[in-house]
Amino acid sequence: MVLQEIRDGQITGVTGDELLEMIGKARTFLAGRGLNKGDRCALLAANSIRWVAMDLAIMAEGLIVVPLYFRQAPSELVAMMKNSTPALVCCGGAALRDAIRQTWAEAPPQFLFDEVFQGVEDVTIDRLQVGTDSPITIIYTSGTSGEAKGVVLTAANVGFMLECTSARLELLMKGRMGQDQVFHYLPFSFGASWIAMMTFLRRQSLVTLNTDLTKIASEMPTVAPDYFLNVPQLLERMRRAVDEQLSQKGGLAQTIYSRAKSAWTRQQEKQPKSGDGFWLWVANTLVFPAIRKKIVGPNLKALISGSAPLAPETQTYFQMLGIPVLQVYGLTETTAICTMDDPRHVVPGRVGPAIPGTEMRLAENDEIVVSGPHIFPGYWNRPQQTAEALRDGWFHTGDQGEIDSAGNWRIVGRIKNLIVLGSGHKIPPESIEEEIAQHLPGAQVVVLGNGRGYLSAIVTGNVTREQAQQALDAANAQFPHYKQVRAFVLRLDPFSIENGMLTVNGKLKRDVIAARMKNEIDEMYQVKQAV
Repeated sequence: MVLQEIRDGQITGVTGDELLEMIGKARTFLAGRGLNKGDRCALLAANSIRWVAMDLAIMAEGLIVVPLYFRQAPSELVAMMKNSTPALVCCGGAALRDAIRQTWAEAPPQFLFDEVFQGVEDVTIDRLQVGTDSPITIIYTSGTSGEAKGVVLTAANVGFMLECTSARLELLMKGRMGQDQVFHYLPFSFGASWIAMMTFLRRQSLVTLNTDLTKIASEMPTVAPDYFLNVPQLLERMRRAVDEQLSQKGGLAQTIYSRAKSAWTRQQEKQPKSGDGFWLWVANTLVFPAIRKKIVGPNLKALISGSAPLAPETQTYFQMLGIPVLQVYGLTETTAICTMDDPRHVVPGRVGPAIPGTEMRLAENDEIVVSGPHIFPGYWNRPQQTAEALRDGWFHTGDQGEIDSAGNWRIVGRIKNLIVLGSGHKIPPESIEEEIAQHLPGAQVVVLGNGRGYLSAIVTGNVTREQAQQALDAANAQFPHYKQVRAFVLRLDPFSIENGMLTVNGKLKRDVIAARMKNEIDEMYQVKQAV
Protein backbone atom coordinates (compact mmCIF):
# COMPACT_ATOMS: atom_id res chain seq x y z
CA MET A 1 0.00 0.00 0.00
CA VAL A 2 1.29 3.49 -0.86
CA LEU A 3 -1.75 5.74 -0.50
CA GLN A 4 -4.83 5.50 1.66
CA GLU A 5 -7.55 7.93 2.69
CA ILE A 6 -9.86 8.12 5.67
CA ARG A 7 -13.40 8.96 4.62
CA ASP A 8 -16.42 8.71 6.94
CA GLY A 9 -14.36 6.63 9.35
CA GLN A 10 -13.38 4.06 6.71
CA ILE A 11 -9.86 3.59 5.36
CA THR A 12 -9.43 2.70 1.69
CA GLY A 13 -6.13 2.51 -0.13
CA VAL A 14 -4.18 1.56 -3.23
CA THR A 15 -0.95 -0.28 -3.91
CA GLY A 16 1.70 1.13 -6.20
CA ASP A 17 0.40 -0.99 -9.10
CA GLU A 18 -3.17 0.15 -8.49
CA LEU A 19 -2.07 3.79 -8.45
CA LEU A 20 -0.26 3.26 -11.76
CA GLU A 21 -3.43 1.73 -13.19
CA MET A 22 -5.41 4.81 -12.12
CA ILE A 23 -2.80 7.09 -13.68
CA GLY A 24 -3.06 5.08 -16.89
CA LYS A 25 -6.84 5.53 -17.00
CA ALA A 26 -6.50 9.28 -16.49
CA ARG A 27 -3.77 9.51 -19.15
CA THR A 28 -5.98 7.62 -21.60
CA PHE A 29 -8.82 10.02 -20.90
CA LEU A 30 -6.58 13.05 -21.46
CA ALA A 31 -5.07 11.57 -24.63
CA GLY A 32 -8.58 11.28 -26.05
CA ARG A 33 -9.30 14.98 -25.61
CA GLY A 34 -7.06 16.14 -28.46
CA LEU A 35 -4.80 18.27 -26.23
CA ASN A 36 -1.37 19.53 -27.20
CA LYS A 37 1.82 19.38 -25.16
CA GLY A 38 2.00 22.42 -22.90
CA ASP A 39 -1.77 22.89 -22.67
CA ARG A 40 -2.98 23.69 -19.18
CA CYS A 41 -5.37 21.50 -17.21
CA ALA A 42 -6.97 22.93 -14.08
CA LEU A 43 -7.37 20.53 -11.16
CA LEU A 44 -10.11 21.53 -8.73
CA ALA A 45 -10.78 19.03 -5.96
CA ALA A 46 -10.19 18.19 -2.33
CA ASN A 47 -7.30 15.89 -1.39
CA SER A 48 -7.86 12.29 -2.41
CA ILE A 49 -6.11 9.34 -4.02
CA ARG A 50 -7.75 10.31 -7.30
CA TRP A 51 -6.32 13.84 -6.99
CA VAL A 52 -2.81 12.37 -6.85
CA ALA A 53 -3.45 10.08 -9.83
CA MET A 54 -4.94 12.95 -11.85
CA ASP A 55 -2.03 15.25 -11.07
CA LEU A 56 0.57 12.68 -12.10
CA ALA A 57 -1.36 11.79 -15.27
CA ILE A 58 -1.57 15.41 -16.43
CA MET A 59 2.17 15.86 -16.03
CA ALA A 60 2.96 12.52 -17.68
CA GLU A 61 1.02 13.61 -20.77
CA GLY A 62 3.25 16.68 -21.15
CA LEU A 63 0.46 18.99 -19.99
CA ILE A 64 0.73 21.64 -17.28
CA VAL A 65 -1.34 21.04 -14.17
CA VAL A 66 -2.93 24.08 -12.51
CA PRO A 67 -3.98 22.97 -8.99
CA LEU A 68 -6.67 25.15 -7.44
CA TYR A 69 -7.84 25.33 -3.84
CA PHE A 70 -11.33 23.88 -3.71
CA ARG A 71 -12.45 26.12 -0.82
CA GLN A 72 -11.56 29.35 -2.58
CA ALA A 73 -14.30 31.71 -3.80
CA PRO A 74 -15.49 30.86 -7.34
CA SER A 75 -14.69 34.40 -8.51
CA GLU A 76 -11.07 33.99 -7.40
CA LEU A 77 -10.82 30.56 -9.02
CA VAL A 78 -12.17 31.94 -12.28
CA ALA A 79 -9.69 34.82 -12.21
CA MET A 80 -6.81 32.34 -11.96
CA MET A 81 -8.23 30.19 -14.74
CA LYS A 82 -8.69 33.18 -17.02
CA ASN A 83 -5.02 33.95 -16.45
CA SER A 84 -3.80 30.39 -17.09
CA THR A 85 -6.36 29.61 -19.86
CA PRO A 86 -6.77 25.87 -19.24
CA ALA A 87 -7.94 23.63 -22.05
CA LEU A 88 -10.11 21.72 -19.59
CA VAL A 89 -11.02 21.59 -15.91
CA CYS A 90 -11.01 18.36 -13.88
CA CYS A 91 -13.36 18.61 -10.90
CA GLY A 92 -13.68 16.36 -7.88
CA GLY A 93 -17.44 16.76 -7.70
CA ALA A 94 -20.50 18.28 -9.33
CA ALA A 95 -20.79 21.12 -6.80
CA LEU A 96 -17.37 22.46 -7.74
CA ARG A 97 -18.11 22.12 -11.45
CA ASP A 98 -21.44 23.91 -11.10
CA ALA A 99 -19.88 26.78 -9.13
CA ILE A 100 -17.45 27.38 -12.00
CA ARG A 101 -20.22 27.23 -14.60
CA GLN A 102 -22.34 29.75 -12.72
CA THR A 103 -19.45 32.19 -12.44
CA TRP A 104 -17.89 31.72 -15.89
CA ALA A 105 -20.25 31.09 -18.78
CA GLU A 106 -17.34 30.74 -21.25
CA ALA A 107 -15.42 28.24 -19.11
CA PRO A 108 -13.55 25.46 -20.93
CA PRO A 109 -14.98 21.91 -20.74
CA GLN A 110 -15.29 20.52 -17.21
CA PHE A 111 -15.04 16.83 -16.39
CA LEU A 112 -15.73 15.03 -13.14
CA PHE A 113 -13.32 12.49 -11.67
CA ASP A 114 -16.04 9.87 -12.11
CA GLU A 115 -15.82 10.41 -15.88
CA VAL A 116 -12.04 10.53 -15.97
CA PHE A 117 -11.47 7.25 -14.15
CA GLN A 118 -14.02 5.16 -16.04
CA GLY A 119 -11.18 4.07 -18.33
CA VAL A 120 -13.33 3.44 -21.43
CA GLU A 121 -11.33 5.50 -23.93
CA ASP A 122 -9.92 3.52 -26.86
CA VAL A 123 -6.72 5.57 -27.13
CA THR A 124 -3.11 4.45 -26.96
CA ILE A 125 -0.95 6.55 -24.66
CA ASP A 126 2.62 7.33 -25.63
CA ARG A 127 5.69 7.37 -23.42
CA LEU A 128 6.10 10.10 -20.79
CA GLN A 129 6.16 13.51 -22.42
CA VAL A 130 8.11 15.40 -19.74
CA GLY A 131 11.51 16.95 -20.51
CA THR A 132 13.95 18.35 -17.95
CA ASP A 133 13.05 21.97 -18.64
CA SER A 134 9.38 21.32 -19.29
CA PRO A 135 6.95 23.43 -17.24
CA ILE A 136 4.87 20.91 -15.32
CA THR A 137 2.75 23.05 -13.00
CA ILE A 138 1.46 26.55 -12.40
CA ILE A 139 0.78 27.08 -8.70
CA TYR A 140 -0.93 30.31 -7.75
CA THR A 141 0.39 32.34 -4.86
CA SER A 142 -1.97 33.28 -2.06
CA GLY A 143 -2.11 36.96 -3.04
CA THR A 144 -1.74 38.84 0.28
CA SER A 145 -2.14 42.03 -1.77
CA GLY A 146 -3.42 42.27 -5.31
CA GLU A 147 -4.10 39.36 -7.66
CA ALA A 148 -2.58 35.95 -7.16
CA LYS A 149 0.32 35.19 -9.50
CA GLY A 150 0.86 31.88 -11.27
CA VAL A 151 4.25 30.42 -10.39
CA VAL A 152 5.63 28.22 -13.17
CA LEU A 153 7.72 25.27 -11.97
CA THR A 154 9.70 22.96 -14.25
CA ALA A 155 10.57 19.28 -14.02
CA ALA A 156 14.15 20.36 -13.21
CA ASN A 157 12.95 22.54 -10.30
CA VAL A 158 10.93 19.70 -8.83
CA GLY A 159 13.52 17.00 -9.46
CA PHE A 160 16.18 18.99 -7.63
CA MET A 161 13.86 19.66 -4.69
CA LEU A 162 12.81 16.03 -4.32
CA GLU A 163 16.45 15.04 -3.96
CA CYS A 164 16.85 17.58 -1.14
CA THR A 165 13.68 16.71 0.75
CA SER A 166 14.25 12.97 0.42
CA ALA A 167 17.77 13.30 1.80
CA ARG A 168 16.54 15.28 4.80
CA LEU A 169 13.86 12.71 5.61
CA GLU A 170 16.45 9.98 5.27
CA LEU A 171 18.51 11.83 7.85
CA LEU A 172 15.49 12.07 10.15
CA MET A 173 14.71 8.37 9.80
CA LYS A 174 18.42 7.45 10.18
CA GLY A 175 18.28 4.98 7.32
CA ARG A 176 15.64 2.85 9.02
CA MET A 177 14.36 0.00 6.85
CA GLY A 178 10.69 -0.31 5.99
CA GLN A 179 7.94 2.08 4.95
CA ASP A 180 7.64 5.50 6.51
CA GLN A 181 4.17 6.08 7.97
CA VAL A 182 2.93 9.56 7.03
CA PHE A 183 -0.23 11.50 7.89
CA HIS A 184 -1.20 14.31 5.50
CA TYR A 185 -3.94 16.91 5.68
CA LEU A 186 -2.68 20.09 3.94
CA PRO A 187 -4.28 20.82 0.52
CA PHE A 188 -2.24 19.62 -2.45
CA SER A 189 -2.90 22.93 -4.22
CA PHE A 190 -0.29 24.52 -1.90
CA GLY A 191 3.30 24.23 -3.09
CA ALA A 192 4.80 22.81 0.12
CA SER A 193 2.04 20.22 0.48
CA TRP A 194 2.45 19.13 -3.13
CA ILE A 195 6.23 18.80 -2.84
CA ALA A 196 5.74 16.84 0.38
CA MET A 197 3.41 14.40 -1.38
CA MET A 198 5.82 13.93 -4.28
CA THR A 199 8.60 13.28 -1.75
CA PHE A 200 6.53 10.70 0.13
CA LEU A 201 5.74 8.85 -3.10
CA ARG A 202 9.41 8.93 -4.11
CA ARG A 203 10.30 7.32 -0.77
CA GLN A 204 7.52 4.72 -1.23
CA SER A 205 6.02 5.74 2.09
CA LEU A 206 2.53 4.80 3.21
CA VAL A 207 0.64 8.09 3.14
CA THR A 208 -2.73 8.39 4.89
CA LEU A 209 -4.83 11.32 3.69
CA ASN A 210 -7.20 13.17 5.98
CA THR A 211 -10.40 14.21 4.18
CA ASP A 212 -12.12 15.97 7.08
CA LEU A 213 -10.16 18.68 8.91
CA THR A 214 -12.45 18.43 11.94
CA LYS A 215 -11.17 14.88 12.56
CA ILE A 216 -7.41 15.56 12.47
CA ALA A 217 -7.07 15.25 16.25
CA SER A 218 -8.68 11.80 16.35
CA GLU A 219 -7.02 10.47 13.19
CA MET A 220 -3.42 11.43 14.01
CA PRO A 221 -2.88 8.96 16.88
CA THR A 222 -4.79 6.27 14.97
CA VAL A 223 -2.43 6.57 12.00
CA ALA A 224 0.59 6.76 14.36
CA PRO A 225 2.81 8.56 11.80
CA ASP A 226 6.58 8.81 11.81
CA TYR A 227 6.28 12.47 10.77
CA PHE A 228 3.90 14.86 9.02
CA LEU A 229 3.76 18.38 7.63
CA ASN A 230 2.00 21.09 9.66
CA VAL A 231 1.13 24.76 9.75
CA PRO A 232 1.88 26.68 12.98
CA GLN A 233 -1.84 27.23 13.63
CA LEU A 234 -2.41 23.51 14.19
CA LEU A 235 0.57 23.21 16.54
CA GLU A 236 -0.73 26.17 18.56
CA ARG A 237 -4.15 24.51 18.79
CA MET A 238 -2.59 21.22 19.88
CA ARG A 239 -0.67 23.05 22.59
CA ARG A 240 -3.78 24.85 23.88
CA ALA A 241 -5.84 21.65 23.79
CA VAL A 242 -3.36 19.84 26.06
CA ASP A 243 -3.40 22.76 28.53
CA GLU A 244 -7.20 22.90 28.58
CA GLN A 245 -7.75 19.15 28.92
CA LEU A 246 -5.31 18.79 31.80
CA SER A 247 -6.71 21.88 33.49
CA GLN A 248 -10.23 20.44 33.32
CA LYS A 249 -9.05 17.03 34.51
CA GLY A 250 -7.10 18.42 37.46
CA GLY A 251 -5.56 16.08 39.99
CA LEU A 252 -2.00 14.81 40.24
CA ALA A 253 -1.37 14.81 36.47
CA GLN A 254 -2.26 18.52 36.25
CA THR A 255 0.00 19.35 39.20
CA ILE A 256 2.98 17.49 37.72
CA TYR A 257 2.36 19.00 34.26
CA SER A 258 2.06 22.56 35.59
CA ARG A 259 5.19 22.35 37.72
CA ALA A 260 7.18 20.70 34.95
CA LYS A 261 6.13 23.43 32.51
CA SER A 262 7.31 26.12 34.91
CA ALA A 263 10.57 24.26 35.45
CA TRP A 264 11.09 23.91 31.71
CA THR A 265 10.46 27.63 31.15
CA ARG A 266 13.00 28.55 33.80
CA GLN A 267 15.52 26.23 32.19
CA GLN A 268 15.01 27.90 28.81
CA GLU A 269 15.47 31.31 30.43
CA LYS A 270 18.58 30.00 32.25
CA GLN A 271 17.03 30.75 35.64
CA PRO A 272 16.58 27.25 37.14
CA LYS A 273 15.42 26.66 40.68
CA SER A 274 16.08 23.83 43.08
CA GLY A 275 13.66 20.98 42.42
CA ASP A 276 13.13 21.75 38.71
CA GLY A 277 14.99 18.63 37.66
CA PHE A 278 12.78 16.49 39.88
CA TRP A 279 9.53 17.77 38.37
CA LEU A 280 10.81 17.35 34.83
CA TRP A 281 11.91 13.79 35.64
CA VAL A 282 8.49 12.94 37.10
CA ALA A 283 6.71 14.48 34.08
CA ASN A 284 8.96 12.65 31.63
CA THR A 285 8.20 9.41 33.45
CA LEU A 286 4.46 9.71 34.14
CA VAL A 287 2.82 12.50 32.10
CA PHE A 288 4.66 13.49 28.91
CA PRO A 289 4.70 9.97 27.36
CA ALA A 290 0.91 9.74 27.79
CA ILE A 291 0.45 13.17 26.14
CA ARG A 292 2.66 12.18 23.21
CA LYS A 293 0.78 8.94 22.65
CA LYS A 294 -2.62 10.62 22.85
CA ILE A 295 -1.96 13.48 20.42
CA VAL A 296 0.42 11.95 17.84
CA GLY A 297 0.72 8.23 18.54
CA PRO A 298 3.77 6.21 19.63
CA ASN A 299 5.97 6.39 16.51
CA LEU A 300 6.51 10.10 15.90
CA LYS A 301 10.07 11.14 15.05
CA ALA A 302 9.28 14.82 14.38
CA LEU A 303 6.63 17.36 13.48
CA ILE A 304 7.52 19.40 10.39
CA SER A 305 6.28 23.00 10.33
CA GLY A 306 6.14 25.47 7.46
CA SER A 307 4.12 28.19 5.66
CA ALA A 308 4.49 30.76 8.47
CA PRO A 309 6.84 31.52 11.38
CA LEU A 310 6.42 29.26 14.39
CA ALA A 311 6.68 30.90 17.81
CA PRO A 312 9.87 29.71 19.56
CA GLU A 313 7.82 29.04 22.69
CA THR A 314 5.66 26.55 20.78
CA GLN A 315 8.70 24.83 19.33
CA THR A 316 10.33 24.47 22.75
CA TYR A 317 7.00 23.35 24.27
CA PHE A 318 6.93 20.32 21.97
CA GLN A 319 10.60 19.71 22.72
CA MET A 320 9.62 19.57 26.40
CA LEU A 321 7.15 16.81 25.53
CA GLY A 322 9.91 14.96 23.68
CA ILE A 323 8.56 15.84 20.21
CA PRO A 324 11.12 17.54 17.92
CA VAL A 325 9.70 20.24 15.64
CA LEU A 326 11.62 20.83 12.40
CA GLN A 327 10.99 24.04 10.50
CA VAL A 328 11.22 24.66 6.78
CA TYR A 329 11.13 28.01 5.01
CA GLY A 330 10.44 28.78 1.40
CA LEU A 331 8.10 30.24 -1.18
CA THR A 332 6.24 28.77 -4.12
CA GLU A 333 8.80 30.54 -6.33
CA THR A 334 11.61 28.51 -4.71
CA THR A 335 9.79 25.22 -5.33
CA ALA A 336 8.40 25.60 -1.81
CA ILE A 337 11.68 25.33 0.14
CA CYS A 338 14.84 27.37 0.80
CA THR A 339 15.90 26.09 4.21
CA MET A 340 15.31 22.97 6.28
CA ASP A 341 16.18 22.25 9.88
CA ASP A 342 18.87 19.62 10.37
CA PRO A 343 17.33 17.07 12.80
CA ARG A 344 20.69 16.85 14.59
CA HIS A 345 21.05 20.61 15.20
CA VAL A 346 17.70 22.36 15.73
CA VAL A 347 17.77 25.96 16.95
CA PRO A 348 14.33 27.09 18.23
CA GLY A 349 13.08 30.19 16.43
CA ARG A 350 15.22 29.53 13.37
CA VAL A 351 14.35 27.69 10.18
CA GLY A 352 17.61 25.87 9.56
CA PRO A 353 20.36 26.30 6.96
CA ALA A 354 19.96 26.80 3.21
CA ILE A 355 19.42 23.52 1.37
CA PRO A 356 22.56 22.11 -0.29
CA GLY A 357 23.25 23.37 -3.81
CA THR A 358 21.59 26.76 -3.27
CA GLU A 359 22.72 30.20 -2.14
CA MET A 360 21.02 32.64 0.22
CA ARG A 361 22.23 36.08 1.25
CA LEU A 362 20.95 39.40 2.57
CA ALA A 363 20.42 42.34 0.25
CA GLU A 364 19.11 45.88 0.87
CA ASN A 365 16.85 46.21 3.94
CA ASP A 366 18.03 42.73 5.00
CA GLU A 367 15.91 41.18 2.26
CA ILE A 368 16.61 37.50 1.66
CA VAL A 369 17.64 36.78 -1.93
CA VAL A 370 18.10 33.26 -3.24
CA SER A 371 19.79 31.54 -6.17
CA GLY A 372 19.87 27.90 -7.24
CA PRO A 373 18.27 25.12 -9.32
CA HIS A 374 15.02 25.44 -7.34
CA ILE A 375 14.24 28.98 -8.50
CA PHE A 376 11.21 29.23 -10.78
CA PRO A 377 11.62 30.54 -14.36
CA GLY A 378 8.88 33.16 -13.99
CA TYR A 379 5.23 34.04 -13.41
CA TRP A 380 2.71 32.91 -16.00
CA ASN A 381 1.87 35.77 -18.36
CA ARG A 382 3.36 38.40 -16.02
CA PRO A 383 6.70 39.52 -17.52
CA GLN A 384 6.94 42.75 -15.52
CA GLN A 385 6.44 41.03 -12.17
CA THR A 386 8.88 38.31 -13.23
CA ALA A 387 11.52 40.95 -13.98
CA GLU A 388 10.93 42.59 -10.60
CA ALA A 389 11.32 39.29 -8.72
CA LEU A 390 14.27 37.83 -10.69
CA ARG A 391 17.22 40.24 -10.87
CA ASP A 392 20.81 39.45 -11.81
CA GLY A 393 20.30 35.74 -11.19
CA TRP A 394 18.75 36.21 -7.73
CA PHE A 395 15.16 35.78 -6.63
CA HIS A 396 14.06 38.55 -4.27
CA THR A 397 11.86 36.89 -1.67
CA GLY A 398 10.42 40.02 -0.06
CA ASP A 399 11.25 38.51 3.34
CA GLN A 400 13.55 40.08 5.89
CA GLY A 401 15.94 37.72 7.59
CA GLU A 402 19.06 37.20 9.62
CA ILE A 403 21.60 34.39 9.82
CA ASP A 404 23.62 33.14 12.78
CA SER A 405 27.23 31.99 12.84
CA ALA A 406 26.19 28.37 12.24
CA GLY A 407 24.27 29.28 9.07
CA ASN A 408 20.77 28.97 10.57
CA TRP A 409 18.29 31.50 9.24
CA ARG A 410 15.55 33.42 11.05
CA ILE A 411 12.70 35.12 9.23
CA VAL A 412 12.05 38.58 10.65
CA GLY A 413 9.12 39.73 8.53
CA ARG A 414 7.94 40.85 5.09
CA ILE A 415 9.51 43.90 3.44
CA LYS A 416 6.12 45.09 2.17
CA ASN A 417 4.70 44.80 5.70
CA LEU A 418 7.42 47.05 7.10
CA ILE A 419 5.91 49.87 9.14
CA VAL A 420 7.70 53.21 8.81
CA LEU A 421 6.70 55.48 11.69
CA GLY A 422 6.61 59.24 11.36
CA SER A 423 9.84 59.24 13.37
CA GLY A 424 11.53 57.24 10.60
CA HIS A 425 11.82 54.00 12.60
CA LYS A 426 11.31 50.93 10.39
CA ILE A 427 9.49 48.14 12.19
CA PRO A 428 8.54 44.64 11.02
CA PRO A 429 5.15 44.00 12.70
CA GLU A 430 5.27 40.21 12.81
CA SER A 431 7.45 39.76 15.90
CA ILE A 432 5.34 42.27 17.86
CA GLU A 433 2.13 40.54 16.82
CA GLU A 434 3.52 37.18 17.89
CA GLU A 435 4.57 38.54 21.28
CA ILE A 436 1.12 40.02 21.96
CA ALA A 437 -0.70 36.91 20.71
CA GLN A 438 1.22 34.71 23.14
CA HIS A 439 -0.73 36.38 25.95
CA LEU A 440 -4.08 36.08 24.15
CA PRO A 441 -4.59 32.41 23.13
CA GLY A 442 -6.85 32.10 20.11
CA ALA A 443 -6.82 35.80 19.27
CA GLN A 444 -5.49 37.41 16.09
CA VAL A 445 -3.34 40.54 16.32
CA VAL A 446 -2.55 43.04 13.56
CA VAL A 447 -0.10 45.87 14.30
CA LEU A 448 -0.44 49.14 12.36
CA GLY A 449 1.18 52.56 12.29
CA ASN A 450 2.63 53.35 8.86
CA GLY A 451 3.28 57.11 8.74
CA ARG A 452 1.83 57.58 12.23
CA GLY A 453 3.44 58.68 15.47
CA TYR A 454 3.16 55.31 17.22
CA LEU A 455 2.00 51.74 16.79
CA SER A 456 -1.54 50.52 17.33
CA ALA A 457 -3.18 47.10 17.07
CA ILE A 458 -6.38 45.33 16.08
CA VAL A 459 -7.22 42.37 18.31
CA THR A 460 -9.90 39.87 17.27
CA GLY A 461 -11.77 37.25 19.24
CA ASN A 462 -13.54 36.94 22.57
CA VAL A 463 -11.14 39.27 24.38
CA THR A 464 -11.95 41.93 27.00
CA ARG A 465 -10.30 45.34 27.05
CA GLU A 466 -8.59 44.40 30.31
CA GLN A 467 -7.12 41.22 28.78
CA ALA A 468 -5.94 43.08 25.71
CA GLN A 469 -4.32 45.81 27.78
CA GLN A 470 -2.54 43.27 29.97
CA ALA A 471 -1.21 41.52 26.86
CA LEU A 472 0.04 44.82 25.44
CA ASP A 473 1.69 45.74 28.73
CA ALA A 474 3.48 42.39 28.87
CA ALA A 475 4.61 42.64 25.24
CA ASN A 476 5.64 46.30 25.47
CA ALA A 477 8.00 45.46 28.31
CA GLN A 478 10.05 43.43 25.81
CA PHE A 479 10.48 46.25 23.27
CA PRO A 480 12.12 49.68 22.98
CA HIS A 481 9.79 52.68 23.11
CA TYR A 482 9.28 53.01 19.34
CA LYS A 483 8.13 49.35 19.07
CA GLN A 484 5.57 49.64 21.86
CA VAL A 485 1.87 49.47 20.97
CA ARG A 486 0.07 52.49 22.45
CA ALA A 487 -3.54 51.92 21.34
CA PHE A 488 -5.79 49.06 20.28
CA VAL A 489 -9.27 48.29 19.02
CA LEU A 490 -11.22 45.06 19.61
CA ARG A 491 -13.04 43.18 16.87
CA LEU A 492 -15.25 40.24 17.82
CA ASP A 493 -15.33 38.55 14.40
CA PRO A 494 -12.02 36.92 13.43
CA PHE A 495 -10.29 37.52 10.14
CA SER A 496 -11.03 34.57 7.86
CA ILE A 497 -10.81 33.26 4.32
CA GLU A 498 -14.59 33.59 4.05
CA ASN A 499 -14.66 37.32 4.85
CA GLY A 500 -11.72 37.99 2.56
CA MET A 501 -9.27 39.09 5.22
CA LEU A 502 -7.06 35.98 5.12
CA THR A 503 -5.45 34.30 2.15
CA VAL A 504 -6.24 30.68 1.40
CA ASN A 505 -3.23 29.60 3.46
CA GLY A 506 -4.11 31.74 6.44
CA LYS A 507 -1.99 34.85 5.94
CA LEU A 508 -3.27 38.31 6.77
CA LYS A 509 -4.45 40.50 3.90
CA ARG A 510 -3.14 43.63 5.57
CA ASP A 511 -4.23 46.08 2.88
CA VAL A 512 -7.78 44.71 2.93
CA ILE A 513 -7.92 44.85 6.74
CA ALA A 514 -6.63 48.44 6.78
CA ALA A 515 -9.18 49.51 4.15
CA ARG A 516 -12.19 47.85 5.77
CA MET A 517 -11.32 49.06 9.27
CA LYS A 518 -10.19 52.55 8.26
CA ASN A 519 -12.69 54.33 10.52
CA GLU A 520 -11.74 52.31 13.60
CA ILE A 521 -8.03 52.81 12.88
CA ASP A 522 -8.42 56.56 12.38
CA GLU A 523 -10.36 56.80 15.63
CA MET A 524 -7.50 55.17 17.55
CA TYR A 525 -5.15 57.89 16.40
CA GLN A 526 -7.64 60.68 17.08
CA VAL A 527 -8.32 59.56 20.65
CA LYS A 528 -4.87 58.38 21.71
CA GLN A 529 -2.03 60.86 21.55
CA ALA A 530 1.57 59.80 21.13
CA VAL A 531 3.49 59.68 24.37
